[in-house]
Amino acid sequence: MHRIPERTCQSQPDKKQMKKTIVLALTGASGLAYSLRLLESLLQNGQRVHLIYSQAAQIVVRQELDLVLPNHTQDAEKILLEKLGTAHGELRVFWRNDWFAPMASGSNPGDAMVICPCTMGTLAAVAAGTSEDLITRAADVMLKEKRPLILVPRETPFSAIHLENMLKLSHAGAVILPPNPGFYHHPESIQDIVDFVVAKILDHLGVAHTLVARWGGK
Repeated sequence: MHRIPERTCQSQPDKKQMKKTIVLALTGASGLAYSLRLLESLLQNGQRVHLIYSQAAQIVVRQELDLVLPNHTQDAEKILLEKLGTAHGELRVFWRNDWFAPMASGSNPGDAMVICPCTMGTLAAVAAGTSEDLITRAADVMLKEKRPLILVPRETPFSAIHLENMLKLSHAGAVILPPNPGFYHHPESIQDIVDFVVAKILDHLGVAHTLVARWGGK
């Protein structure tokens, strides 16, 4: 059985850092370990996280991490907080068709959004501006309001259609951040590899962390 590795989160809350509202969307690509570690790091850092997950993400997270994400949002909040053991940040879970959620409107979009992992179907929907559910609507709001939108596409190889959609979104202002780990920090575990990718996401969100050593640092 696959389980979330036991570890101590290295991200610590920075009292001088302003609390941000980060919209985190989970879709059905492989790599939900990145999502859970990112959520853990944001909450440990004292950030406010508004979480959305697709039906496919519920299936994949159970397959990869033996974690059940229920349809009832309050149950999901309780399960995640108990699993991650976080205390500093704030977590709210929203149903994927909750059109009254804050991130559905440009009047209250949050400070940034991450779709991690991002399926090619979700990426295509965001590129097309379909806004067919809360995830794609929230992403569309981020683009139109010129707020940071980070997509973490987990697929290989990429087709020409995938690449064209990524280029289109990059031109629209999104950050395309594939989970490609570096190895110059000599990772000793899968968790070290996951942390490398999550650290990159946190850097683009402007959230302080100590997950990996900085290049050239002592």
